[in-house]
Amino acid sequence: MLPRIIGNKGNMKLKYINDINPATGKTIAKVKCSSEKEIDSAVKNAKNALRKWSELTLKQRSSMLEACAKDFIRQKEKIGRIITDEMGKLYRSASGETHAVAYGIRETIQQAKEALNVEKLKEEDLVTELHRTPIGVCAVITPWNFPVSMPESLLSPALIAGNTVVFKSSEMVPLTGKAIFDIFNKHLPKGVINLVQGADEVGNYLIHSDIDMIAFVGSQAVGKHIMRVAGDKLKRIVLELGGKDPMIVLNDADLQKAANFAVNGSLRNTGQVCVSVERIYVQDKAAEKFTKLVAEGVKNFKYGSGYDENVQMGPLVSKRQRENVLSQVKDAVKNGAKLVTGGGVPKNRKGYFMEPTLITNLTHKHRIMNEETFGPVVAIQKVKTEDEAVKLANDSPFGLGATVWTKNKQKGLKIARKIESGMIGVNQGIGSVSGTPWVGVKQSGYGFIGSVEGIRQFTVPRKISYKKN
Repeated sequence: MLPRIIGNKGNMKLKYINDINPATGKTIAKVKCSSEKEIDSAVKNAKNALRKWSELTLKQRSSMLEACAKDFIRQKEKIGRIITDEMGKLYRSASGETHAVAYGIRETIQQAKEALNVEKLKEEDLVTELHRTPIGVCAVITPWNFPVSMPESLLSPALIAGNTVVFKSSEMVPLTGKAIFDIFNKHLPKGVINLVQGADEVGNYLIHSDIDMIAFVGSQAVGKHIMRVAGDKLKRIVLELGGKDPMIVLNDADLQKAANFAVNGSLRNTGQVCVSVERIYVQDKAAEKFTKLVAEGVKNFKYGSGYDENVQMGPLVSKRQRENVLSQVKDAVKNGAKLVTGGGVPKNRKGYFMEPTLITNLTHKHRIMNEETFGPVVAIQKVKTEDEAVKLANDSPFGLGATVWTKNKQKGLKIARKIESGMIGVNQGIGSVSGTPWVGVKQSGYGFIGSVEGIRQFTVPRKISYKKN
């Protein structure tokens, strides 16, 4: 999962990003990468703006962010088109995602009232005030698969808490990143948010720069690199990393409902979702019927241009991403897996499309059951027992999302509590009550985003103590 920013500081060779429409393979724009001097200037501007921004009242900062929220709603069609052109997402989903950003900002504003409230603790005649103060300049680095909602999930809590930001969106969606920056920059004081553009070298230079915090959504490998870099100067970090989400289907599950979820959960956004269904463990007695239902859904899953209202998924974001997915499929088939449907590149179609794919007869010896796929593939492994399913679900360094399917709700809850994931759904996806965090365990995250406590991760607690008399 992009972005990739591993490397040593310096040696920035890439001067331009070729922004390519994945549905056509044609270049949309040539975007200049930020130079070292421009990155240093962005960090300096953020530092210069920090004191005044942090000294504003929560009400003042909230008012400015509310203006941003309204602008996202006004510009949802425009930004939606940019997203569809840059990364292939269905236009209706892209404009909907942009509209939802306003909700995300407003939820953060409401949660901040509790998150940033000064607490007064008393013990006999001693009083301690607990203040939540900003960390400083925060580098926000985000991926391409949800190119407005992911940035918002980091920008809003960082800004509401009084931090200033240097923002780098993925090199796959530079125009979307610019559109996001333009809205925030329009309503916030100069220097509070700053934009840098580029690929690996720019991201790497930024995390080595004189910043105080790094908030990142992306791959496990890059997350580990960021931890090493941050550790040198003890910079604060929040990392939301990838997943290899398991789906457990028991013999007594509602198989039609489970199959529908398996298809949509694996293929939506062309499988480019960190909480996609990436591996399915179905009990033996249900396996044949479940697989048949899934095959039906996969074969009928329509793909094409994101502007076509009749399709359910667009292209993969890039040629490289498609090659990665195809290599996992080919490796699985070569090593004994069964390709039920799909698995190829459609003929006579430009761009980076791939057929919706179903593979069965899988085991954990196959790469596709261990590595993040991030593509339109449904992968099914048959198991004998519930315990075997749980063991295999937990046999992964990832721990983001998971689901359990059974008509016995209590059994489902019992199994869910055994799964080593941060977010688990029983007979549903991982969607949860508003105000709860987005969290991964094991190597799927370090810290978390969303919720009152998520906002507080962009702050430092400070205590002031005194006697009452």
